[in-house]
Amino acid sequence: MDLSFYCGKRVLVTGHTGFKGTWLCKMLVNAGATVTGYSLEPPTSPNLFDISGVEAEMTSVIADVRDFDRLKSVFHEFQPEIVFHLAAQPIVRESYKNPRYTYETNVMGTVNLMECVRLNSCVKSVLNVTTDKVYKNNEWCWGYREDEPLDGFDPYSNSKSCSELVTHSYINSFFADTDAAVSTARAGNVIGGGDFASDRIIPDCVRAMKAQEKIGVRNPYSTRPYQHVLEPLSVYLTIAQKQFGDKRYAGFYNVGPDECDCVTTGSLVELFCKHWGDGAQWINQAEKNAPHEADFLKLDCSKIKSVFGWRPRWHMDECMKYTVRFYKAWLAGENIPAEMEKEIKDFLEE
Repeated sequence: MDLSFYCGKRVLVTGHTGFKGTWLCKMLVNAGATVTGYSLEPPTSPNLFDISGVEAEMTSVIADVRDFDRLKSVFHEFQPEIVFHLAAQPIVRESYKNPRYTYETNVMGTVNLMECVRLNSCVKSVLNVTTDKVYKNNEWCWGYREDEPLDGFDPYSNSKSCSELVTHSYINSFFADTDAAVSTARAGNVIGGGDFASDRIIPDCVRAMKAQEKIGVRNPYSTRPYQHVLEPLSVYLTIAQKQFGDKRYAGFYNVGPDECDCVTTGSLVELFCKHWGDGAQWINQAEKNAPHEADFLKLDCSKIKSVFGWRPRWHMDECMKYTVRFYKAWLAGENIPAEMEKEIKDFLEE
C-alpha cells in the first residue's frame, strides 16, 4: 500500500460518518486526498466522526444514499476519480426489525451508486464494501472462498448478497468496455477504537466498563474472523489504487484475518478484560429464541494474499491493545485526533 498515490486524488466515500468510514477518511486526508463524504448523520451519540475532527478536513454531505437525484448531483459537482461505497444498514438485529429499510439502503443504495458511476466517466476506480456474511453459511470448519454461493440468511446478510449481485451485473452490463474498474471486498468483523454501535461486542464491553458493570455476552461460543479496523481499510486502499492503474486487478476479494484470529466471542471478551484490567469480567447472557445469527463463520483469504502479497499486520492481542488504549483515552478526555494519528502511524510502520 502506497498512500502517497492518493495525494491530490478526488475521492468519494459513502458512509463516511460511520465507524469504518471515519477511519478511512482520516487515512485519506492524511495522504493528501481531496475527500468528499456522502452519508446520513452519524448513527450514534457519541460517535467517531464528531470526536475525530476529520469533518474540518474534508467536504461532508449529509444525505441518504436512497436519494438518487442528490447522489447524482454530488457526483456531478465533485467529479470523483475513486469511490469507496460503505453506506449501509450494517446491523443484523436491526435488519430483523426493519427489513424493508435494510433492503432499500443496502440494495437500492448500491444501484444508485453504480448508476452514478455509469453516468460519470471521471470515475476510474470503485470499491463496494460488503461483508463476510454474504455467503450461504453451512457452518463449515473451513473458510469460504470468493466463488462460493452467495445467500445470506438474515435481511442484512441477504441484502449485502444482493448488493454484490447488483455490482456484478453492472460490471458485466456497463463497465466491461469502460475505464472504470469495479471491485467488491467481503470483510470480516472489525474491532477498534471509536465504534459506539448497539449490538456490537466491543462497544458493549466499553459501555459496561463505563457503567462499572460486568459485560453481558449474548453469543459467547460464536466464532468470527475478527481484525482491527485498519486491516481491511489498508486492503481497500490497496485494491482501489492497484485497479486504478491496471483494471486486471478488479475482482471480488475476501478480507479477513489469519486462522489464529478466528476466535469465539467469549475469547475476544476475555482478551478485552485482560487488556482493560481493573477487575473487568463478563457473564454469559445467551438469549432464548434470539434472532438467528451464524455460529461459525470464517473466510479463505488466499486470493488477496496471492494477488497483492498482503498479510495481516496486527494479530488479536495487538488489535485489542490498541482498541482498549483508544477507549481509555476517550474516557479520560484525551486528544482523540492525536490518538488516531498515532495508531495509523504505528500500523503503517509495522
